[in-house]
Amino acid sequence: MKQLINITTVPIQYELKIQNARLQYKSSTAEVEISRDKGGMRIKSRPVKLNIDSFEARNSVVPTTARSVAQTAQKGSQSAYEATAQLAQEGQLMLKAKIGEDVLGQIFSNRVQQPTGEFEMGFTPSEPVELSYEAGDLIINYQMDKLNFDLKVANGNFEFVPGDIELSITQHPEVRIEYVGGPIYVPPSADPNFEPLDVRA
Repeated sequence: MKQLINITTVPIQYELKIQNARLQYKSSTAEVEISRDKGGMRIKSRPVKLNIDSFEARNSVVPTTARSVAQTAQKGSQSAYEATAQLAQEGQLMLKAKIGEDVLGQIFSNRVQQPTGEFEMGFTPSEPVELSYEAGDLIINYQMDKLNFDLKVANGNFEFVPGDIELSITQHPEVRIEYVGGPIYVPPSADPNFEPLDVRA
């Protein structure tokens, strides 16, 4: 008897994708900050300076109170010494006096005689005026602008990426039943190739 049915089994098909675990380095980012310090030019000048010290010159004409007291004390001491010397000299003359000699007249004439010598004008300064000179100067200070760079770099780090398994089914399983026989006629006598059965014994 001829086979009428063909049965075919289609197995399942799948695709397996495996991604291994890995250690991944993540790079860092860098930032640069730029700041500017503004410079400038500074000019410093000092003019010529002339110092005039007239203290001693004025003091020689019109002395101060302290200087006047000191000069008066010095003149008094000098006058005392001169008077002592004069009295001693007059005493010597009186001791050596002779009879009939006019010693007193000589003493009086010496006391009232006109002074001799060089005389100074009291209103003319006897001390010079002191002069000092300071030269002027010019200082120029120029400073350029400054740029400041601040580099900030973050440290990189390592990142662990776990493994992954992906299962994809590309074909599902199935059973295919295929009829491979000829057409079936009802009644069987309708078949053009029908042959009656011989039932004779």
